[in-house]
Amino acid sequence: MGALDYFSNLCTVTSTRKSRRKPMQTVDIKVKMDCDGCERRVKNAVSSMKGVKTVEINRKQSRVTVSGFVDPNKVLKRVKSTGKRAEFWPYVPYNLVYYPYIKEAYDKKAPSGYVKNVVQALPSPSATDERLTTLFSDDNPNACSIM
Repeated sequence: MGALDYFSNLCTVTSTRKSRRKPMQTVDIKVKMDCDGCERRVKNAVSSMKGVKTVEINRKQSRVTVSGFVDPNKVLKRVKSTGKRAEFWPYVPYNLVYYPYIKEAYDKKAPSGYVKNVVQALPSPSATDERLTTLFSDDNPNACSIM
């Protein structure tokens, strides 16, 4: 059996080049689209890329969601090549942000329920106002038993 394995290894064609496949990911991009033509142009440009599985467009939110084995920077570059201003989706749901209405996070142009994704200062652990509000909360099962 050793001789057969040796000859099969000689006859097998192997590539020395290692191809690294991009991971499956979802890319959200903010693109201002006014009409069906703009939407179609962006969708055609992105869906023709290699590795793209799905393209979802929400014109009301000015949002394009691309899923597939793609590089986020290449997707952004392809969207910009259509002549539209584009940037990565800068918003997060407001309930994920600790202080959603501070000056840097609140944006009037954001879709409803979203605020800008900014680095925010967390309250200090010794802040009593945060601890007291959760201490007497009806949602907290370990709240004060007097209530």
